Amino acid sequence: MTNLRFLDPDGSLHGLPTYPWGTAWLADDDMATRKQLAAMGLRPGTSEPVAQLMWRSRRAKNGVRTAALYRISEALPKQPVTAAKARSLAAAMRARRTCPTCTRVFVYVIPTSLGECPACHEGGTPESWELEAAA
Repeated sequence: MTNLRFLDPDGSLHGLPTYPWGTAWLADDDMATRKQLAAMGLRPGTSEPVAQLMWRSRRAKNGVRTAALYRISEALPKQPVTAAKARSLAAAMRARRTCPTCTRVFVYVIPTSLGECPACHEGGTPESWELEAAA
């Protein structure tokens, strides 16, 4: 069931043309969200969305969630990940998996709530399956 209070095709109420969840394709086949563009191997060609979706949600603070819509015809191909960026991301993830107390590298991200690996937090030693294999 669609919520017609979110139907604002001219954008007079919400500033952007607004459609209820699941109905934007009825207005224009040339619009997609960022995730839909990414699935097509594209990225938004402009920084500004051309429309938006709105729907009720208990997860949102104000009870309403939105998703920006971009033109598929103006979308550009995704930029490939360079070797330097891949190394940078790998180093960042390795830092998130390294315990600051025992300096061991784990196969999972260290919980920020503990600030160290669970073994150091409990005063024990980590299991072998938790540790990353030495390269």
